[in-house]
Amino acid sequence: MTGILGLIWWALEIYFFAMVARLFIDLVLSVNPSWRPRGIVVALVELVMTVTDPPLKFARRFIKPIRFGVMQLDFGWTLVVIAIFVLQSLISGIS
Repeated sequence: MTGILGLIWWALEIYFFAMVARLFIDLVLSVNPSWRPRGIVVALVELVMTVTDPPLKFARRFIKPIRFGVMQLDFGWTLVVIAIFVLQSLISGIS
């Protein structure tokens, strides 16, 4: 992989790590809703949330969260991660 396709592949890889960070942030917030980041963590959390929100909102329009009483399962995150893996596989196949 060289050139533009290599850059796109690495951008998708970085975005995948942002999605993993989003998973941990959401997990912490679900366990401790009163948690508020401080210092440099505020900037990192804001960056991750800002970058990952648009695709997650788009995915949630097609796959609504499934509710089980007070709990809900959100498959939007899973859909976005699968899309990242599919795009990376396509790019690897083209190169």
